[in-house]
Amino acid sequence: MSTIIATRSGQLRLIIVTAIVALAGLLAAVVAGGPSRADSLRGLNWAGKTRPVIVLEHGAWADSSSWDGVIRILTREGFTVYAPPNPLHGLATDSAYLHDFLTENAALAGEPVVLVGHSYGGAVITDAAVGDPEVKALVYVDAFIPAQGESIGALLARPQGAGSCIGGDPTAVFNPVPFPGAPQGDADLYLQPGKFRSCFASGLSAGEAALLAATQRPLAGNAATDVSGAAAWKTIPSWAVVGTADKVIPPALLTFMARRAHARITDVKAGHLSLISKAGAVARVIVKAARATS
Repeated sequence: MSTIIATRSGQLRLIIVTAIVALAGLLAAVVAGGPSRADSLRGLNWAGKTRPVIVLEHGAWADSSSWDGVIRILTREGFTVYAPPNPLHGLATDSAYLHDFLTENAALAGEPVVLVGHSYGGAVITDAAVGDPEVKALVYVDAFIPAQGESIGALLARPQGAGSCIGGDPTAVFNPVPFPGAPQGDADLYLQPGKFRSCFASGLSAGEAALLAATQRPLAGNAATDVSGAAAWKTIPSWAVVGTADKVIPPALLTFMARRAHARITDVKAGHLSLISKAGAVARVIVKAARATS
């Protein structure tokens, strides 16, 4: 009997140790911030389907690294992904840069593309995709979706934009810094440190917000008043991710723009940076758009 008890006790200790080790590994993965297998897109069968190339456009006060979590998931699922830099110097310049990246890039020649934009990047993809037959789908992630003749400033001034944390007195939100060759009266606008976590990076940890604030890329002031040209969403199928706790672009405005563009809408419980905090949910919407192109 004592031998049986000892054996069972040893088995129990082994089970407990194994559980502790597994839990430690899970916690380490969470702390590391990388996408877990819970973010997997399993169940979306690609048999007989052609995966389009995914092109990701970042927005203001960020850079291409804001897409890191989404890129890890998409590349793990077999997609080719590009995240070119957004100059952030005005809608005409930025959309022309992206348009040339799409149409003059030998790596993309003849490849179907799903074009994705976050925040201000949504306005950029709206103009950049016009006239490019290879762009098969647009995905807007907490993004501006302007109609022809609209600016992002005009969109935020709509009733649905009330309460935006970047609205109101600009001197209480931005630190302007002149840049060489800037048009008269224009400047690069940096988000003030006090606004960064509470406004732009709401829902992220203090450490994540501090890192993003330190590496933020400014948006030229004229980007807020530049008007959009013809809207690509008029002819290209669209999808939209709406962060229900977005403080930069209020959810009411995100939903208004998405419905107007006849986009397929997915609500996520996140702030303005759902591409970071909910990378798996954002990647899944992108893949759904990709499947619709096949």
